[in-house]
Amino acid sequence: MKLEAIINQPVIETERFDLRPLRRSDMGLIEHYAGDERVARMTTSIPHPLPPGSIEAFVTRAMAEDRDEDVWAMDATKDGGPELIGVISLKRLDRNQSEVGYWVAPLYWNTGIASLAVETLVQANPLENATMFASVFQDNPASARVLTHCGFEYLGDAESFSVARNANVPTWTYSKKL
Repeated sequence: MKLEAIINQPVIETERFDLRPLRRSDMGLIEHYAGDERVARMTTSIPHPLPPGSIEAFVTRAMAEDRDEDVWAMDATKDGGPELIGVISLKRLDRNQSEVGYWVAPLYWNTGIASLAVETLVQANPLENATMFASVFQDNPASARVLTHCGFEYLGDAESFSVARNANVPTWTYSKKL
């Protein structure tokens, strides 16, 4: 029997789901949802199609003690749902800042899950950041609405490379002072 490492990362509760550290048993659902082209195309880092071993490598990095990004599963079991309906993360930046990243399974789009996850993570502020940033592709206005709903302010336009699209894609960048 292989025991999983205990991740020094808090479980953060909402009324609908919990944000909890990833575990190896999440790999199947992550692969199922992240393998959906609609999800991959709205992220910078998820390739499409998924190469073999990419999700295992992602989960291994998320569970490493020396990681530079804390990743939480949106776990809906408390509300009778699946163990994973999305993922949210905080990537450590310099000067006490972090970057928020998230995706939600398409089945749960337009249900308030993303807004609740971002709002809850910002309120918990587990890395005790002074500022959080986030960027969204300009062809994803729903994700931009999540950020503005959660009090993020528009900073400007930029572009980021999308692995799934194999192209630079225009983005909107947001920040929130904490």
